[in-house]
Amino acid sequence: MSFSVKIFGAGSIGNHLAHASRSLGWDVVICDISQAALDRTRNEIYPTRYGKWDEAIELCSNDAAPTGGADLVVVGTPPDTHLPLAREAVEEKPKAILIEKPLCGPDLDGAADLVKRADELGVKLFVGYDHVVSKVTGLAGDLLANPALGTIQTIDVEFREYWGGIFKAHPWLAGPWETYLGFWKKGGGASGEHSHALNLWQHLAHLAGAGRVVEVQAMMELVTDARVDYDKICLMNLKTESGLVGRCVQDVVTEPSRKWARVQGESGFVDWTMTPGQDRLRAQMAGQDPVEQSLSKTRPDDFITELRHIEATLKDGAPQSPIALTFGLDTMLAVAAAHLSRQTGRSVAIDYSAGPRPEALSTL
Repeated sequence: MSFSVKIFGAGSIGNHLAHASRSLGWDVVICDISQAALDRTRNEIYPTRYGKWDEAIELCSNDAAPTGGADLVVVGTPPDTHLPLAREAVEEKPKAILIEKPLCGPDLDGAADLVKRADELGVKLFVGYDHVVSKVTGLAGDLLANPALGTIQTIDVEFREYWGGIFKAHPWLAGPWETYLGFWKKGGGASGEHSHALNLWQHLAHLAGAGRVVEVQAMMELVTDARVDYDKICLMNLKTESGLVGRCVQDVVTEPSRKWARVQGESGFVDWTMTPGQDRLRAQMAGQDPVEQSLSKTRPDDFITELRHIEATLKDGAPQSPIALTFGLDTMLAVAAAHLSRQTGRSVAIDYSAGPRPEALSTL
């Protein structure tokens, strides 16, 4: 399938997805409100990462961005701008829109309207939680389906990672105060930036047949001063519709990083560790030989895999994608519930019948 792609945001994610799109032979235009950002893409980010600038990529300001005609629109801007840009993009009726994670801030402002309009126009929306479409997650899913694992007892996921790597990839930023990262209300902090962990926890719960998260109990450590207001540590206890209880940990302070997930069954376990360049999968089940497998990958591979997944999902009869908007919304509802739990010191229930709105949350 030949695609034309319009990308909003000339930062790190925009460059990753532009390169992934070009690797698949797709036409690409990158748009940004800042000419300096566009110049940085052409002269620094893209050639440094990928060897040289790709002259086939078109660069333009948001004001001069082409309207209509794109098959895929990518929203790779800061989270507090995601929903307004996606809402505008829906009116162009592309085949799909990919919104970078986190979907939005915990206030969920505009989420319900986006869902409604996208449904009316038949536009498919995705959220960039690419870990759940990775090869290792697919292999883990196959293992979770093995009856020898027994009934799932609990799930643990940790994304503990010092965010110095983010600023290394964005050397033009002096620190979190210069970006959304320093503000939890804008989708930053550990709860937003590392919400890959929460989304992965939810995905594993679905694979285990445990349903959606319906209760969140959270504790966070906030950094608040004249420049920033963010959570550097976010600890969440989670409960699903079936009663499965587990834990998710996210922080921006751990160095070296630890990205790890484990599903504990009645008769065995499945776990994997994610490190730069490699995912390591292990499993042990009653009566079976141990499984241990290492999968090599590069950072560009993550985004190429994500776009190939979206391409496949757009075909007639394709199953629902684990990065479909509905799952990204579930993650943001759980993030919002975590902050409400932090603020009130109580567990918070999620009522999905209320839609992606703050009204879906209530303290217990």
